Amino acid sequence: MQGCATHPVDTDRSLPHPAPSTKLSLMNYSIQVGAFTFLDNAVRLMHNLENAGLEAYYFKDSDNLYKVRFGNYPSYSEARQKAANLQQRRIISNFFVVIPESYTAARSPEPGRHNLRRELVRTAHGFIGIPYRWGGESERSGFDCSGLTMVVYRQSGLNLPRVSRNQYQAGRKISPGSIQKGDLVFFATGNTRQVSHVGIYIGNGKFIHAPSTGRNVTIERMNNPYFRARFVGARTYI
Repeated sequence: MQGCATHPVDTDRSLPHPAPSTKLSLMNYSIQVGAFTFLDNAVRLMHNLENAGLEAYYFKDSDNLYKVRFGNYPSYSEARQKAANLQQRRIISNFFVVIPESYTAARSPEPGRHNLRRELVRTAHGFIGIPYRWGGESERSGFDCSGLTMVVYRQSGLNLPRVSRNQYQAGRKISPGSIQKGDLVFFATGNTRQVSHVGIYIGNGKFIHAPSTGRNVTIERMNNPYFRARFVGARTYI
């Protein structure tokens, strides 16, 4: 099993991990571009945006087309101005600005946020079967484990960090018996007890993850002997 790039952190099995002082921030204004039948076209556009200095990601929408989003701008005008500039440079063509109110996280009342948890799981299911093609941050040619969880959360309106170390540190520690749908589960798949892999829990003892290069996003069981032996801890952000 090849996990994400290793990120050294204290694990739940060693030193206690402090709870975060704040929750994840909500997504602001993003830009959506493209509508492709073939994944490679979305990946190519994502790379073009990354080459322009933007953090972009692709996803499979409810219409089964692959689309690309980027940016987290504080205002509609700033997002639109950025998109118009990219359009003038012929990096993108048609676009629209995704407003904060369109995200489930912005519409889900406290407490509980059951709708948000359901949306996170539904979004994660939409990536099943998509190839794992990022070998880590440096290669950036598809999903890696933390890229997958980041996209699932951002698609629901929560600004989850990009890399697994920061995801681990940003969440609130929960016991294995308290894991709920939408929480993240972390593993040490390398030679040390350091976090190197992450998945999103979907209930019934299962999680969705991007397993390794050349394989597709898939469902796995928490009681799989491989993952059970390497489980580091779980984090919630809701």
